[in-house]
Amino acid sequence: MPTEPTMLQNSTLDFLGNLARNNNREWFNTNKTAYLAAKEDVEAFTAALIREASRFDPLLADLLPKNCLFRIYRDTRFSKDKTPYKTHMGLWLCPSGRNSNGPGYYLHITPGASFLAGGYWMPPADDLKAIRQEIDYNSTALKQLLEANSFRKYFGGLDEEHALKTAPQGYPKDHPEIALLKLKSFTVSHPFKDMVLTTPKAARTVAAGWAALAPLNQFLRSATDVASQQF
Repeated sequence: MPTEPTMLQNSTLDFLGNLARNNNREWFNTNKTAYLAAKEDVEAFTAALIREASRFDPLLADLLPKNCLFRIYRDTRFSKDKTPYKTHMGLWLCPSGRNSNGPGYYLHITPGASFLAGGYWMPPADDLKAIRQEIDYNSTALKQLLEANSFRKYFGGLDEEHALKTAPQGYPKDHPEIALLKLKSFTVSHPFKDMVLTTPKAARTVAAGWAALAPLNQFLRSATDVASQQF
């Protein structure tokens, strides 16, 4: 039985680059065959990524590649930008599915600006409360994984773009872990050059980055799983 492709084809990046320069329905419809080929390529690559990622996160093993890819069509109803298509392809590996917002693993594919990412983006109020509670009770575990060499090799630290300006309700402003408690998302990212994704070791390279953030996802899952059992 043939194995899944372990890298992306250059033609997929070429398609996305051309789409960025011709983001209109007429061009897209004329080049629909190229789009379908690119989509099939990314889906096949996703199968290899699932296989690799399942080695360190077995909860991903049963995911179907087609259920991990995001649509290329943009929702322009509430946006000033009316271009109809995304100029990237994205995939999300999460045990509870593509449309869930739990801890997971993301790959963003676009010429010149591809990156991997992961963690828990903007958790809902109950989960955010549970994560902050776990930080309050068990900050040592989180700081140890954030300071691990395997983590710091890929990520400088947690993203801070959604941090509160003041202490969250229930925590003093001089709390020793106030910087972590102010976060509203718990995510990280790591950029890639195009050539990384088009070499035979691409799937293993992406999975290695995800493996470095897997302990973070486990910490976040543990915090929110415990919270869900309390209701």
